[in-house]
Amino acid sequence: QVQLVESGGGLVRPGGSLRLSCAASRSFSVYTMGWYRQAPGKQRELVATITLPGSTNYADSVKGRFTISRDNAKKTVYLQMNSVKPEDTAVYYCNTAPSFIYSWGQGTQVTVSS
Repeated sequence: QVQLVESGGGLVRPGGSLRLSCAASRSFSVYTMGWYRQAPGKQRELVATITLPGSTNYADSVKGRFTISRDNAKKTVYLQMNSVKPEDTAVYYCNTAPSFIYSWGQGTQVTVSS
């Protein structure tokens, strides 16, 4: 079973930037990977995906502000978050996409507040 460990979250001011990382215990290179987020009282939503060749897709809410990337050799997926907004506040998770295969990690909390 692959274990996923997310990191890089924290408190950031509106307009600021954060870079999230998701490290896997085993290779996930054959899968499309995604970043998900869950805000308090809301369902988990998929915000960005990246295929094995590197094609990306984004939810409208983050398009133009977030960038997903992957390093298969390091078994790591990244999410560069720029121009963050208060509505980006959530716990962020990574997993395969659009359907998750692995058990969820603990996530990393992102709080956008002045």
